[in-house]
Amino acid sequence: MKRALLRNIDNTNSADINEYIKISGYASLLKALEMKPSDVIDEVKTSGLRGRGGAGFPTATKWAFASMDPKFPKYLICNADEGEPGTFKDRPILEKNPHQLIEGMIISAYALSAEYGYIYLRGEYPNACNILNNAIKQAYGKGYLGDNISGKGVRFHLHVHQGAGAYICGEETALIDSLEGKRGQPRIKPPFPVNEGFLSRPTIVNNVETFANIPYIMEIGGEQYAKIGSPQCPGPKLFSVSGHVKTPGVYELPMGTTLREIIYTHCGGIKDDKKLKAVIPGGISTPILPADKIDCPMDFVSMPRYGSMLGSGAVMVFDESTDLVKVCLRAIKFFEHESCGKCTPCREGVGWMRAILKRICDYNGRETDIEHLLEVSENISGNTFCPLGDGAATVVQNFIKHFRGEFESKIKI
Repeated sequence: MKRALLRNIDNTNSADINEYIKISGYASLLKALEMKPSDVIDEVKTSGLRGRGGAGFPTATKWAFASMDPKFPKYLICNADEGEPGTFKDRPILEKNPHQLIEGMIISAYALSAEYGYIYLRGEYPNACNILNNAIKQAYGKGYLGDNISGKGVRFHLHVHQGAGAYICGEETALIDSLEGKRGQPRIKPPFPVNEGFLSRPTIVNNVETFANIPYIMEIGGEQYAKIGSPQCPGPKLFSVSGHVKTPGVYELPMGTTLREIIYTHCGGIKDDKKLKAVIPGGISTPILPADKIDCPMDFVSMPRYGSMLGSGAVMVFDESTDLVKVCLRAIKFFEHESCGKCTPCREGVGWMRAILKRICDYNGRETDIEHLLEVSENISGNTFCPLGDGAATVVQNFIKHFRGEFESKIKI
């Protein structure tokens, strides 16, 4: 398919505003400014766009909630934290197509009557920070940002805010607290950010990839966009593929492309022609799939039927030589390190799971360890403010579900 989100990235100067304008950059913004804000929301609704951050919530529905709230000012936040292990799909947009993100945010702000926006950027992306700040400066210079955008009387100001490297700040309420200068910890919901977010005002938080889709929707129209990919989850999708494949990288494909096609057609198959053992399809917190479950369409609706989730679209591939018990331990070490400590089940339980897994990996496991792992994970699931605890529990439960024999073999030795 023709690139929409990664277009022009082969141009070594693609981050420059003049190069972006050459490929009709900011034309979608000018088109949107000729429409009513409500009509822009309707166009996004027609497109069927779902948020690309992992939850897959219908974008226009979220926008409508904030739009109907009478409180002002309203705020627009781009979640560019991208801390999920295995995920690097937003990075090409941030570094190669920053103006597509900026244009998408300006259109979104116009639709929502938001006058202020922030890009909450992953602290480990210093190069992207410099590129974004320069692109924003260029956009101000061309009149696409400021108090009178393109002479239309529309106001929108945009700033980059660097995170401090906390995985938990990828959760929208923890992100908002961090942006306000507080410790990044999740808030209880409701109230939801669309009604009471940044500075207790209506706030929309969307992912980089979500905003990057907006100019394309305005360019080709919602009806045409809805014809791309899966009927219930239309549009292009970025997949970041890593692990034991011949050609890892970021691939832009129609939503609903099967996991098998991604691995064997676009990524060239398994490295050194070994056998496929397992795949994590959407980032470390999504359930692992064995090799015989990869004929699944990669979209938000289909993946649960195959026992997993699309998540961020971060595909992590493991060949036959992989020790999956060690992979499970490494994942739980990450979750333990990144737990904010607010919720007791997560703060204590993830550490307990790490200790049991370490014992198993050291061949000092006990016969009751597997059942203890499952018991602890079940006590974490559904008992935390944010999905971090659920993600850790899911890792353990599904590794044991599909590869229990590997755990047992280490205990029995």
